[in-house]
Amino acid sequence: MREDGNPNVIGVALGSGSARGWAHIGILQGLEQIGVRPQVVAGTSIGALVGAVYVSGQLDEFAEWVQTLSARDVFSLMDFTLSGGVVKGERLFGFFEERHKNPEIESLEQRYVSVATEMKSGREVWITKGSILPAARASCALPGVFPPVKFEGRWMLDGGLVNPVPVSACRALGADIVIAVNLNAQLVGAHLARPMMEEIEPEPATKAERTLWQRAVTYLSSGDGENPSFFDSVGASINIMQDRITRSRMAGDPAEIILSPVLDNYALMDFHRAAQAIAEGRRLVEANAATIRAWAGLPAHQDEAVEGD
Repeated sequence: MREDGNPNVIGVALGSGSARGWAHIGILQGLEQIGVRPQVVAGTSIGALVGAVYVSGQLDEFAEWVQTLSARDVFSLMDFTLSGGVVKGERLFGFFEERHKNPEIESLEQRYVSVATEMKSGREVWITKGSILPAARASCALPGVFPPVKFEGRWMLDGGLVNPVPVSACRALGADIVIAVNLNAQLVGAHLARPMMEEIEPEPATKAERTLWQRAVTYLSSGDGENPSFFDSVGASINIMQDRITRSRMAGDPAEIILSPVLDNYALMDFHRAAQAIAEGRRLVEANAATIRAWAGLPAHQDEAVEGD
């Protein structure tokens, strides 16, 4: 309870972590199930995207869709390029925007902020106005994978470069109690992507008919047994950076509750493995339900009756 007698404002800080971010879906669903609805949602990278879907009222439908994705579906949604990144993202986000609402952030019941990095200055940028999907997209530009995104005349990079778990942004929007979701606890040593081509059933075409990009993906994701592949090098670099930044930022901006999904052998580009990540998110909330509800000022059990009723 706040000093003015009003209930504490609950916020959730959804961190960066590429495909591991599907765990955010399960966490948000789990929070709703135990009666905790965050009034403030701050997101970085994949956290900004899932957070945007949530505050727009489309989380359950989105969860159903991502759990239907196969490796082939993910591959088909990625418009590969060797300019500025590996994946343009236009096809993926275009497909997404065609099927989801795109409300103005100012019109939402919950407060929302997307964290991005301005490419020219390296400054942390908080987006709290305008259409929500472009705001989320501006935060999703993982170096070496997705190219920079132009937002309101400025080039933006992934928000994870400056604030992987945006507790500070959550507090700035009025949160008294922050539930932080840290996807970076297990990142060091993880891969950016498995050789996706190996997970996709082969096309009936001959080897000679394979596209240039298909050959390139196989090459970039395959080491020689002793030396790391291109994807391994990029993935390890991103993982180490985000792990160190997360430790530093969260030491200065501690959250009341930290949820760290355990997703063993879950590569950063495993977007087709949503069911596992969502289940882990829901498990985390269930395991910490008593603590979460106590911080939120709620009884230990959602259906607990008031004495004397």
